[in-house]
Amino acid sequence: MTHTITANERLTITFAPETLIEEIIQNVAMILSTPKNTAPLFRDFGTSITFLDRPTPAAEALIVAEIYDAIEMFEPRAEIINVSFVRDEMTGKIVPSLEVGINGE
Repeated sequence: MTHTITANERLTITFAPETLIEEIIQNVAMILSTPKNTAPLFRDFGTSITFLDRPTPAAEALIVAEIYDAIEMFEPRAEIINVSFVRDEMTGKIVPSLEVGINGE
């Protein structure tokens, strides 16, 4: 079974998730929505924003690499199946959308 997580989704943090799947999905969403160097006392957490102001193809490649590295480091129970992008051609905004599987599910 796979789950879709988009980087710009509103996060509702649950301090006591009812299921392991809910916990992992929440963790992945938090990783996606946290820029590196912004979490006090945990500066390596999140994904780098070095892709800003890059051409779209280069930015997408950098984002995918950052996402894979961050998920592998901070939530190894999640397995990335696919990374796609929601694009806004007028603003140049690209938002990653992940299809994630849960290891052991």
